[in-house]
Amino acid sequence: MTMLMIQGETFHVRVDGPADAPALMLSNSLSSDLSMWDDQVPAWSRRYRVIRYDHRGHGASVAPRAEYDFDQLGRDALGVLDALGIEQTHWCGLSMGGMTGLWLLTHAPHRIDRAALANTAAHMGPPALWDGRIRTAERGGMEALVEATLERWFPAHFRESAPAVMARMRAMVLRTPVAGYQGCCAAIRDMDQREAIKGIDRPVLVIVGARDPATTPADGALIASSIPGAEMVTLDAGHLSNVERPAEFTAAVAQFLG
Repeated sequence: MTMLMIQGETFHVRVDGPADAPALMLSNSLSSDLSMWDDQVPAWSRRYRVIRYDHRGHGASVAPRAEYDFDQLGRDALGVLDALGIEQTHWCGLSMGGMTGLWLLTHAPHRIDRAALANTAAHMGPPALWDGRIRTAERGGMEALVEATLERWFPAHFRESAPAVMARMRAMVLRTPVAGYQGCCAAIRDMDQREAIKGIDRPVLVIVGARDPATTPADGALIASSIPGAEMVTLDAGHLSNVERPAEFTAAVAQFLG
């Protein structure tokens, strides 16, 4: 475990792979931590310097009780890169990590080489949905949210056939700090990047889960159609497609990165 101090706040970071290899930064979803990438790192770290970090409010990173926004979440990612002395990186983000990637591609494009944006959206309404989740977390903690979260993340047939994976995912959700979950819910609630992403000029791969009820195939298609030259790949998966279809996900990103 590596803890980096960034502008007086602590972030949990893990680096795998050769120090002189091209950088590949991974960014996790809401209610998860950097362990969600465990299936990808062994393959990707053979060719890349893979940087994983826990988003603000998640895992072992700082989790202040406040409403966050993507300007803050994006600058957190830049702070990690700066602390590691990395000028430019490939990016792979899923869900909230993909949203953070969109912010970086529009606000700091020179820091990103190629970006894979998986199971994500440029806008997710309505606000009442996110306010409801914030209230649920306040009343019952992550225990009140975990089962509904797993149902959104994975189709029923996968939940039933992969009990060990479900146990790992359930534990990951439950260890998410409530304040951090609420802060990131506010960031997603207030996000609208639909116009800004039309100016992105970096190579982008959009990965869509055909069974994803959270960030739907239509959400992914909107991103792909808004970014000139963007590619799109559809996997037969729900929301956490990298966990449900690890081999296919890993290969799709590796092929895109070249």
